[in-house]
Amino acid sequence: MLERLQKILSASGIASRRKAEEYILQGLVKVNGTAAILGQKADPDVDIIEVDGRVLQARKEMLYYLFYKPRGVVTSNIERRREGKSTLRDKTTRDLLPQNLRGKIFPIGRLDKESEGLLLLSNDGVLAYRLTHPKFDHEKEYAVTVEQPIMEGALDKMRKGMMILGEKTKPAMVHKTGAKTFTIALTEGKNRQIRRMCERVGNPVVTLRRTRIMTIRDPALKPGELRPLTAEEKTGLLASVGL
Repeated sequence: MLERLQKILSASGIASRRKAEEYILQGLVKVNGTAAILGQKADPDVDIIEVDGRVLQARKEMLYYLFYKPRGVVTSNIERRREGKSTLRDKTTRDLLPQNLRGKIFPIGRLDKESEGLLLLSNDGVLAYRLTHPKFDHEKEYAVTVEQPIMEGALDKMRKGMMILGEKTKPAMVHKTGAKTFTIALTEGKNRQIRRMCERVGNPVVTLRRTRIMTIRDPALKPGELRPLTAEEKTGLLASVGL
């Protein structure tokens, strides 16, 4: 499909659309060996597009999956071995993937070992960057159970932001769902953030489950299950990050 070069370069993560225009005007962009002109269109799946001598990676082979990480599993796509020695190790997300996908897709973001819920897995490095970099503010929602009945004042502190790890957290959407349960939607992902926030108000987490990544939900997905994103989910996900 023909698209403006500025959009193609932006989608590839090479540059913003404005910076892409500058590259074109400077003669740094070529299509099939010929210097591009401003406003030119190309098909990234057919044409050879170069930026300062670098050929863009085709995006037609990108893979996008939704996975339910079970509790007790480490978010990792790295196979850890010690040559010549048998060793006990934590089960990782890689261990739960079908053999034909191991090493081809990787988790985007993390869930700590004792947490469970939705993870995106992909081989799209540009998507991974735009979903995990703090400046993009993409929302994720969690269902939380704590040890003791939780007070509204504690939830207010989470809504407004609180100090953990030497920094104040961003405001969050928090809704009480039961005496000891609530949902919280974050646009950041500090290390063990929700657990630290609950500890700060004196009410440690019992269970923590990610239920939504931006607009993507799947209450029917079970621990350990993996499925490809639907066409609608994929289109919405890529559009939300400008791809």
